[in-house]
Amino acid sequence: MATAALIVSEQWSDLVPGRQHQAALDQMALEIRERLTEQRLAVNFRAIPLINRYLFEELGFRSIAEANDPNALFLHTVLDKKKGYCLSLSILYLAIGERLGLPVYGVVVPGHFFIRYDDGRVRFNIETTSKGGSATDEHYMNKFKVPEGGLDSIYMRNLSKRQTLGCFFNNLGNSYIEVGNLDSAFLALVRAVEINPTLAESRANLGNVYLRTGRVQQAIDEYKAALRINPEDPKTHSNLGNAYTERGWLDYAVSEYNKAIALDPDFTDAYKNLAIVYCKHKRFAQAVSQLKLALEISPRDAGCYSQLGDVYCQMDKYKQALSEYKKALKLDRRLAEAYYGLGICYGKLGSVEQEIESYKSALAIKPNMFTSLVNLGNVYFRQEKFGSAIELYARAIRIDPKNAMIYYNLGAACSNKGIYEQAKEAYSKAVGLDPEMGDAQYGLAFVYYQLGEYEAAWRHINIARDLGVEVDERQLSAIKSRLKQAGGR
Repeated sequence: MATAALIVSEQWSDLVPGRQHQAALDQMALEIRERLTEQRLAVNFRAIPLINRYLFEELGFRSIAEANDPNALFLHTVLDKKKGYCLSLSILYLAIGERLGLPVYGVVVPGHFFIRYDDGRVRFNIETTSKGGSATDEHYMNKFKVPEGGLDSIYMRNLSKRQTLGCFFNNLGNSYIEVGNLDSAFLALVRAVEINPTLAESRANLGNVYLRTGRVQQAIDEYKAALRINPEDPKTHSNLGNAYTERGWLDYAVSEYNKAIALDPDFTDAYKNLAIVYCKHKRFAQAVSQLKLALEISPRDAGCYSQLGDVYCQMDKYKQALSEYKKALKLDRRLAEAYYGLGICYGKLGSVEQEIESYKSALAIKPNMFTSLVNLGNVYFRQEKFGSAIELYARAIRIDPKNAMIYYNLGAACSNKGIYEQAKEAYSKAVGLDPEMGDAQYGLAFVYYQLGEYEAAWRHINIARDLGVEVDERQLSAIKSRLKQAGGR
């Protein structure tokens, strides 16, 4: 068990000296064995209290309440820091038990992992997050809402070493998600599902990776598989709703979010997700109602206030939106989305300087926030500060180089600044990405005219007219006249 866990640790970090940690485990097991011999205790269930005292009181191993540090999953971190989560502490316990020859097994329930001693005659549970204390099966089944899965269920069973590693791969996948390594997360979670196909969490987490990488149907399939195993998991219902929303199946999404709320009335993310769908349906009053319910549960949720501001923006209630964004920022000064929302509102209300400052504040937090870059560029464009607009549009293009509209904006800014070669390049990129963008075709006609390339100007102004752009007849005549002078059309 320890060897396998430390191999994974070495894959996670090149700085893990696996052999040293193996030696540390060996020494711990040897110390326990010597103490058992001194106290004339057999290596059986009577050894458990001694192990608990040694690990949790003498060496000071302890549990971490919240799973917010991916590194704490790994056995090497538990040994170095003397703290870990339920699974990582349990792997430590199993590694020592294995060295002593004790019949201890990992046991999984939804969202938790613990140890069980079972020699065929004596059987009890060991809770590593409570210094080795014991709790009944009924405690775990009630607290963690263990689904009734019959003989095929993995929950509450003595796990093999391979199945325990399958649970570890599930948590490893989540750790890779936390650090943004979705490729490694995918590999770990596929392995977790292969080992433990009836562990709902593995399938739900694999669904999360599929959803984040745009494979929506595969995400839906995994969420449904997870819900067949554990139909009362509100988070998976909500995530299935997210997948349906991504697909555009909004009525199905509403159904899943409502199921999540029915299972957990305090699940604020489900209310927030439901509000998103209602906005897509243009049912803004219902969206506001859902967000207010979420705020009754979590009154200090800055993101929820910011989302409420977004809804009011869509309702053209900009003063109310401003109020909500300010509430969000009072709770979290680093919420770039709220500053962006303020910028939208100030722009609609004609407060240009405040609009500019809001977008700048958003970009100070998130320098690559595409929408803030574009909107701030547009403000500068309207102020005829074309150099500043060009700089912002260029930054936006580096983030989204396939966006035809930003190339059009850049072309317009360059054209107004009189740098026509750069304008030609930008407009050409725009029509290359979207040949039916009539305004870009028209802009291209103008810069070709300025550059003396009249054949090209004539071609593009006619394309623009065919696409429905209202063409200035004086420009058309000017191009035609230049062509005649040059001996063309």
